[in-house]
Amino acid sequence: MKKETKVVEEIPEMIEKETKKIGKEIDKEFVAQIVIIAVLALLLVYNFGKLSGGGGGAIGTVSASEIIPTGMPEIYGKELGISYDDISPSDPRKADASIGVLADLDTSITLTGDDLQRYIIIGLQISCEYCCGAESIIFSNGQAACGCAHSYAMRGLAKYLIKNHPNEFSDDEILEELGKWKVLFFPGIHQTKAAVLKSQGIEINYINLASNKYRGIEKGQQASGGMVGGC
Repeated sequence: MKKETKVVEEIPEMIEKETKKIGKEIDKEFVAQIVIIAVLALLLVYNFGKLSGGGGGAIGTVSASEIIPTGMPEIYGKELGISYDDISPSDPRKADASIGVLADLDTSITLTGDDLQRYIIIGLQISCEYCCGAESIIFSNGQAACGCAHSYAMRGLAKYLIKNHPNEFSDDEILEELGKWKVLFFPGIHQTKAAVLKSQGIEINYINLASNKYRGIEKGQQASGGMVGGC
C-alpha cells in the first residue's frame, strides 16, 4: 500500500519532467526552423546582389562623355594630322579618312628586333572582336590576324609610336592609345561595357575598357549604336 501511495505521489513530478522535456524539444524545433529561414533569406539577398551587380540585372549607365576621347592626341596627332573628333557617326567620310591615315602606317612600317617584340607584346593584348572576332589584332609572330580597317588602324598606330616615339610612350600608354581609338570605333558597346565595369567596382580606363583584359564582360547586356568606319 505504501509503495502504491509513493507511486501516486510521484505522478505529478513525472508529468512535470515530461512536460519540460517536450517543451525543450519544441524549442529546438522552433530554433531550427528560424535558422533555416535565416539561411534562406541570406541566400536570396546574396543572389539578388549578384544579379543587380552585373550578371544580367540593372547595371546603371555611363555617359558617352565619360569614355569618348576628344581633341587632338598629344605628340602624334599634329604629326599625322588626325584628331579623335574625326571619328564620328555623323561624318563617316571624315572618319574613314582618319582611319585610313592610321591604316596606311600598318603597311608602310616594318619593325624588327626589339621593336618587333615590343609590338607583339602590345598587339596581343587588344582585339577587334566586335568586327572580325579575332583573338587579337596580330598573331604571336607579329603578323596581322584581322583584315578589317579598325585592326589596320590600331596596328598602324602601334608601329608608328614604337618606331617614332619609343621613349615617349610606354607599352601601356601605347595600348591606351589603341584603346581610345577602339572606343571611338565602337562607342555604343564600350559605353555598355563601361557601365558593367563600374557596376562591378572595376576602374574605367582605356586598358580595362578596350583591351582583352575584361573581354566579353558586357555579354548579355543590350548595347546601342553600331561601329564607326568600315569593317
